[in-house]
Amino acid sequence: MRLVYLSPVPWASFAQRPHKFVAWFHARSGGDVLWIDPYPTRLPVLGDFSRTSTRASGGKVKIPDWLTVLRPSALPIESIAGSGFVNSLLWRDVLVAADAFVSKGDCQIGIAKPCELALQVLARTSGHFSFYDAMDDFPAFYVGLSRKAMERRERELATRVTKILVSSSPLRDRFAAYRSKVTLAPNACAVDILPSVGSLSSAKAATVLGYVGTIGHWFDWPLVCAIARQNPSSKIRLIGPVYSPPPNSLPDNIELLPACDHAAAIEAMQDFSVGLIPFRRTDLTASGDPIKYYEYRALGLPVLSTCFGEMALRSEQPGVFLMDEHADLQRLVQTALAYKCEVNEIQEFRKTTSWEARFDASGILP
Repeated sequence: MRLVYLSPVPWASFAQRPHKFVAWFHARSGGDVLWIDPYPTRLPVLGDFSRTSTRASGGKVKIPDWLTVLRPSALPIESIAGSGFVNSLLWRDVLVAADAFVSKGDCQIGIAKPCELALQVLARTSGHFSFYDAMDDFPAFYVGLSRKAMERRERELATRVTKILVSSSPLRDRFAAYRSKVTLAPNACAVDILPSVGSLSSAKAATVLGYVGTIGHWFDWPLVCAIARQNPSSKIRLIGPVYSPPPNSLPDNIELLPACDHAAAIEAMQDFSVGLIPFRRTDLTASGDPIKYYEYRALGLPVLSTCFGEMALRSEQPGVFLMDEHADLQRLVQTALAYKCEVNEIQEFRKTTSWEARFDASGILP
């Protein structure tokens, strides 16, 4: 069994769900994978020209011998009628390589981002099992003409694939019209890179309410500042790139640290007393199932989160404390700090929420 996989993120980026999926696929099937990097699927905006790329240097990124990476070129015109024909001239080598890969034996087609190239690959491989891994509400990332075009491509993709995986319950609801082929395959965490359960310590040198991740327009700065003001003896530690700066000056107990690699992030989380997920409720977060939730809980941390996406369904889960701007944030923080996670609870959580367990249950492989 082989796999052609059109990814929403470059191979040369930090490991996310797509990387974990293809590694799992190879481990379970023994088959090779043809990974196709993403290309721009919307019209450019001013911020694109000043944003720093997250792609790592090609020379420093390890590519296993069972994986081939293709990087298609494309003009950023996918929202415009006829763009598929224009860009197909630039994709000729990619399409030929995909055809050759598929011709070598039993092959699946995996698509993790709606795009014109994906639809063209599907059209050329119509006799093969195919799936769409809907890990985000992709149209919510776009506006105007680009959003409408993405909505059309996603509908066409959902209609044509054999199976649809969704990463959250709200996404399952979005694809209710395709219920017969939808399977919930929630996010997970990379258990293999976590410290042993026995090495985790509940004794912390200081009370730290921590967050690791991108700080974008979905980040609720007013709420975080309110947490800091109502809990002056606690440190609020925020680690990650800041694309949405705070609207005002920050309380003295908020600490901003730069982005770090995944291993350093896991190490930093072990100094947290509580893991924060302070996201605003938007179209984008409405379908979200944050991976940081799984990492926090797999480290035995209580989680203080806003009520969005899959998190809104976890009010009864152990160690989860939901909040909004009307909550008594001092009392809620104290309640979260009082929570103690037992060793067997952490072990069971890791067992059931590893990427391997999630994908094994998806039914993607025969």
